[in-house]
Formats: sequence, C-alpha cells, structure tokens
Amino acid sequence: MGAEASPAARRGAFIAVAVALFCIQLDFFALNLAVPGIADEFGVTASAAQWTLSVYMLAIGCCFIVGGRVGDVFGRRGALLSGTVLFAAGSVGCALAPGLWALVGARIVQGAGAGFVFPVSVAVITNAFPDETRARALGAVFGIANVGTALGPFVGGGFTEGPGWRWIFWLLAPLSVLALGVAYAYVPDSRDPTAPRQLDLIGCATVVCALAALTLAVERGSAWGWDHARTLTLLALFAAAAALFVRRELRARHPLIDLGLFRNTPYVLVTGTGTVTNMGYAVTVFVSTLYLQQVRGLSPLEAGVVFLAPAALVALSGPLGARLSGHMRPVSVMALAGALAGTGMIVLSLVAAWWLYVPVFAWCGLGLGLGWTFASVATQQVVSPERAGEASGVLLTFLVTLGGVALAAAASAITAMLPERSPDAAYDAILRCGGAVILAASAVVLVVRHRLADTAETGVLPPTGSPRSAGARAHGAGSRPSDGGRLP
Repeated sequence: MGAEASPAARRGAFIAVAVALFCIQLDFFALNLAVPGIADEFGVTASAAQWTLSVYMLAIGCCFIVGGRVGDVFGRRGALLSGTVLFAAGSVGCALAPGLWALVGARIVQGAGAGFVFPVSVAVITNAFPDETRARALGAVFGIANVGTALGPFVGGGFTEGPGWRWIFWLLAPLSVLALGVAYAYVPDSRDPTAPRQLDLIGCATVVCALAALTLAVERGSAWGWDHARTLTLLALFAAAAALFVRRELRARHPLIDLGLFRNTPYVLVTGTGTVTNMGYAVTVFVSTLYLQQVRGLSPLEAGVVFLAPAALVALSGPLGARLSGHMRPVSVMALAGALAGTGMIVLSLVAAWWLYVPVFAWCGLGLGLGWTFASVATQQVVSPERAGEASGVLLTFLVTLGGVALAAAASAITAMLPERSPDAAYDAILRCGGAVILAASAVVLVVRHRLADTAETGVLPPTGSPRSAGARAHGAGSRPSDGGRLP
C-alpha cells in the first residue's frame, strides 16, 4: 500500500474513478438499444450485430480477476491508467469502425479496458480514503456511475433514433480522456506490499480460458442451440479449464486468487447475495424491455424514458447503501436489498396500470440496484485493503458471468413458454420466479447471519479470513487492520 493520500489526491482519485465508471456503465446499458441500428447500417442480421454485445461481455468478464490482481501486485495507478487508455482507444475505434468486424474488434479492446478499470477503481478508492470515509466515498462513486446506468437506455435509444449509434462512442471518448488526465495527475499509487512482483501466468491463462468458454457458451447458446456441438464443446472446455485453475491455485506459491478468500464467511455471503440480485437485475431489464416494446408497443426511445424511473433509483442506491452501512452490518444491508428486489419483481408481475407500473418498476430498481451496487462497497468492508483488487475482481466476475447465465436462462424459458402462453404471461412468470429466488437467498443470508451472531456469543467464530492474508498482515509492516474478523 502507498502512503496516506493527501486531500487533493483523494479528490482527484474520486473524480477520475467516478468519471471512468460512469463511462463504463453508460456504455454497458446504451448499446443494447443500438443493435438494430448497427445491423441496418452494416447490412447484417440482428444476430450478427449481437456479437458487439457478446464480445464485450466476454472481454470484460475475462479481465476482472486478472485486472484486479495486476493492480494489487504491480500498482493500482498504472493498472487504472492502462485500462482507461484501452477503453478510450476502443471507444474511438468503435466510433470510426467501417464495418461490423472492425466494430467487434474495437469492442474487445473496450471490454478489456473496462475489465481492468472496474476492479482497480474500487481498490483505488479503498486505499486512498481512510476507514471512516471509505464507505461514503465508494457509495458516492457508485451513485455517479449509476447515473450512467440511468442514462444508458435513454442515450442509446435517443442517439440510435437521432444522429446515429456512433455518437454513443463519440460521447464516451472525451469523457474517458478526462478521466485519464485526472487519474494521471492525482491518483496515488498503492499495491499489496506482501505480494512479490510476479503474476501467476498459468492461473491467468486457465481462468481466462474458463471464463471465455463459459461466457461465449452462455451468450451464443440460445442462437446455436443448447444441445449444439459448439455449445457443448465450450461448456466442456469451461469445466476442464476451471478444474485446472483450481488445481493450479491450490499448488501455486503466489496464486492469482487466494482460495482462502472463500473461507471469509462475510465475503461469501455478500458476494452470493450481490450475485443473485444482479441476476435479477439482468432478467428484469431484459423482460421489461420486451414487455414495453412488444406488449405496450413503445418505441426504443419511449421505453428508455420509462426506464428513467427505476434507473434514477439505481443511481440513488449507491449513496443510500453507504448511509445504511453506518447503521447496519454489510450482510444485513444486502439482505434488505434482496427483500426489496424480490418483492418488487413479484409485484411488478401483478400490475398493468401505468400509474402503478412505473412506481413499482422504480421500487424494483432501488432494491436491485442496492443489491449489486452495495456488494462492491460491502466486500471492501470485510477484506483487507491490501487485497482489495483481488476481492473486487472475484466479485465482479461472479456478478457479470452469472448475470449472463440468468439472462440466457430467462430467454430460453420465455422461448419454451411462448407456444402455450401469451408473451405478457411468460414475462410475468419469469419475474415471479426470479423474485422468489432472490427472497429465498435473502432468507438464507439472514439465517446464516444470526447463526454467526450466536456463535460469536459463545466465543468461537467460524473462519472469516484467509490464513495466507492473515499471516501476511500479521508480519507485514505498515498494513492496516482487516475488517475480515467483523461480524457480517
């Protein structure tokens, strides 16, 4: 870790990270509505144009763990600058792309940059701000970033119907350059002082191979067919690479991921709840987009306007989570988010009148946004700051990868139900199922939370931290105390 950051450095880090994450969130949610426009301009099918989304998800998902650990080992400032350069260059490449496959290549560069920026950004804020203001800083950063979430569908629909989808990227390019300039001038460097400056390259190769195979299988499985040879081959490749990765990490002297992290009970609870909530978020956005355009008959721009209500509360969920963290344990906040999200999804499936649909949709946005946004804040409260990038990268990998799995499962379920049910009935069934799963997960988290509290009263706590990390902190000079031993 670096020395205590000055107030100017903290302000600069906050601005750079907030702008960078705003760009990533805007990009993530804007291009979905631009796919038809891309297909029309390049004269390709909508399925072919969908590759612009698929390869981005593949690149970003593969880079979270590697990017987070690279920042911890070699320095978070350099990793943040490198990722921002890649994202800015990819944005310009997307805006200038002469054809579909040039656009796909630029999207891969964009996704790789975002995969480094996101986990490193969380670690930069964690290490720049002191304990007493860290949660508020992270909450405010995600609040600004989630404004990009709120504006994404509106910007994507508006540019696609107006000057064209390329203007999405022309908007992102200068904002990314701004983030890069501020980061270069102000962001202090930090790293894990206990980690040698070497990376587990075999671990990197196997985890990237596993995540790439799984992401591609999930993204393209519905188009190819889940029983198609290509899909089954990718799933088999994922299983083999994942097994090799675990074997490698158990034996490596300096592993990419310290698997002891999964003995940190609060971290596992937060990651699990955040993942389930994000799966619900992906499904709700997908189903609601279909409902608004196919059942309600709204245009992409009109649907984007309706999305402003839930997206605005998603933006507010970052500061709200930080405020709640001052009064509630991290896992309790996550359980509350799950309760709001689950009930919101179920109620949303039961209403049709606009005067009730829009506020319930906003209620959903609050619960779902609080769940996946606060997960990034909460993980930083239950792990050592030295391994903040690693913890954030693992969390984000689960969020994005399993969010894609949930989306593919929802699409396949809707396709299976449509011959026997109307579209709106199929959409409602998916929402109710998703809401029930999130409520069940929240209940499990609360039960485990109470069992941990009961165990603490007897003076015996279950494992909550990594032995490797704990030993390093005990003997590492200048390390801050970990929150890993707190009750969740």
